[in-house]
Amino acid sequence: MNIAIVGATGLVGSKMLQILEERNFSIDKIIPIASQKSEGRLINFCGKKYAVVSIENSLNEEIDIALFSAGAKVSLKWAPKFKRRGIYVIDNSSAWRMSEDIKLIIPEINGNLLGSNDKIIANPNCSTIQMLMALAPIHKKFKIKRIIISTYQSVTGTGKAAIDQLNNEKNNIKGLKIYPHQIHQNALPQCDIFLENGYTKEEMKLVNETHKILSDKSIKVSATAVRIPVFGGHAESVNIELEEKTNCEDINFLLNETDGVVVQDDPKKNIYPMPINAEGKDEVFVGRIREDYSKENSFNLWIVSDNLRKGAATNTIQIAEYLVKNNLIKK
Repeated sequence: MNIAIVGATGLVGSKMLQILEERNFSIDKIIPIASQKSEGRLINFCGKKYAVVSIENSLNEEIDIALFSAGAKVSLKWAPKFKRRGIYVIDNSSAWRMSEDIKLIIPEINGNLLGSNDKIIANPNCSTIQMLMALAPIHKKFKIKRIIISTYQSVTGTGKAAIDQLNNEKNNIKGLKIYPHQIHQNALPQCDIFLENGYTKEEMKLVNETHKILSDKSIKVSATAVRIPVFGGHAESVNIELEEKTNCEDINFLLNETDGVVVQDDPKKNIYPMPINAEGKDEVFVGRIREDYSKENSFNLWIVSDNLRKGAATNTIQIAEYLVKNNLIKK
């Protein structure tokens, strides 16, 4: 396989290169793609150096799969051009997620929907991925009626400029501010821009993507997304109301049997998921599983994951692995 990384010099693109190497993805050639200003820059991959290609020149390359992580504008313009050349595009931006004819995929949940004609495949939002990794098996067995979610999201979800802002503020250095307020020692109840309904784009992604991935628009979802000054990953406080009767023990057992999910739930020993421990890992960690005594058949969960890995790069690569493993790539 010849694999292209569009946005190879960014946070997620760099993580994709790292994870492709870690997972021993079968690659004949890697094509790092970035903006014209990065063209010619050398990227290390598997002990070799590869020169960055501009996206304008990239279509001269032989490419089987292109992993996009360069923002929605780039994806909207260039993904169709790659598709017309027969290249499979797996896109990490918001560009195609809600398009009716584009699949929105978490391989462990709905990878079976993919076919060889799916030339553009959307990767869900990081917050949605980790939430649904925990909730999809619960929904399948007990049917979720309602979800109330509050996220506590790492600055890494915004990119390098946000990391720089936090570090600068910690060290009293003046610099570019990507957020409207100080993030150091603060919590911002705003991820992405506000919409006319009073919710942010990030909050509505959790609503709309949940409905699409679980193929169930009857689930009521209410979200609040908060940015916090951490690096390791995103955390989520999730309250669910179920249709079928169950208990904490059944939920705990079900999640323990779910691939890609790790239960860390022993409060007496202060064991529960935290971003600092999730960093660098591909699993989704769940703890603080407890009954909500204010509403019948409702439960609380605390869900944590590295947003740059399972929330972005790893999930994208798992989609590519699924295509290859199931012989869905037509060369």
